[in-house]
Amino acid sequence: MLTVLRAAHPGPTAVVTAAGCALAAAAGRGVAGTVLVGAAVLAGQLSIGWSNDWLDRRRDRAVGRADKPLAEQAVAPRTIAVAAGTALVLCVPLSLASGVAAGLVHLVAVAFGWLYNLWLKAGPFSPLPFAVAFGLLPAFVTLGLPGEPWPAWWATVAGALLGMGAHFANVVPDLPGDLALGVRGLPQRLGPTGARVGAAALLVAASLVIALAPGGRTAPLAVAGLGAVALALAGGALMARRSVRRAAFAVTLAVAAVDLVVFVAQGSRLV
Repeated sequence: MLTVLRAAHPGPTAVVTAAGCALAAAAGRGVAGTVLVGAAVLAGQLSIGWSNDWLDRRRDRAVGRADKPLAEQAVAPRTIAVAAGTALVLCVPLSLASGVAAGLVHLVAVAFGWLYNLWLKAGPFSPLPFAVAFGLLPAFVTLGLPGEPWPAWWATVAGALLGMGAHFANVVPDLPGDLALGVRGLPQRLGPTGARVGAAALLVAASLVIALAPGGRTAPLAVAGLGAVALALAGGALMARRSVRRAAFAVTLAVAAVDLVVFVAQGSRLV
């Protein structure tokens, strides 16, 4: 079972699921609504993670990815394929349990995750599925509220920027192997430096949108968030004197964490 879970990209799956739950709770979905959001997001992310590893199994084996169970042949490909399909099927009723509009929005987001795995991963439009899927997460949350309101524009934009920033950051460690196998998404085309700069720029842009847009006024937490981002950038500049690669990685993680915390804290302002 643990081997199967390892093939589902458990880290990103857990982070996105927790973010969805936190947004739902902050937006007022209540205990039952928050549980429904979490279950739907978890099912969708599991299906995307498992399908990604199944589709990439030959590439991962070719570059010796020790962190991928299918590359190590530690689990049968059929097992992962069945797991991905089962999670996708479960995602449909779990998404629609929040309402037809909310459910359809979430299913579109999951579909773009699959579209990335199937087609867009290796092309210049690789950030698009992340922009759409993460940009729609706030809508999945708010459309489940009474009256089915759409989220404020800033939440959609911030979600899209966070998603694209995560994509750029996630690609950086795998760049050599991707390029060797002909995977040329936008971050790969920009190269290691371009991918790191792109990740930082997108996440900092998300910081500004989250902090400055809600309600036309800046909350104390948003000010603190911008201060934390500024400190992370300053610390990264100091670290870069010793290692640009480590500095970029540390800054990216720090800014992403700050963005996520402040975004969730702004949950009551989603509508």
